[in-house]
Amino acid sequence: MIQRVLFWLLLRLEGGETMVAMFFAQRIILGKTEYKVVPESLREQVDEILIDSGVEFMIEK
Repeated sequence: MIQRVLFWLLLRLEGGETMVAMFFAQRIILGKTEYKVVPESLREQVDEILIDSGVEFMIEK
């Protein structure tokens, strides 16, 4: 529930979508979130962040 509220709030802020994508990418890297829970609307940005971070093997297709 709290994650959904945070997600909604961040999306409403300027640049919020990028911040949420960075949030998801960081949690994936740390092993706290699985890639499959990333919303479809953010997957392209999360993929780009993971590739830029050198952990493209964490992308699940």
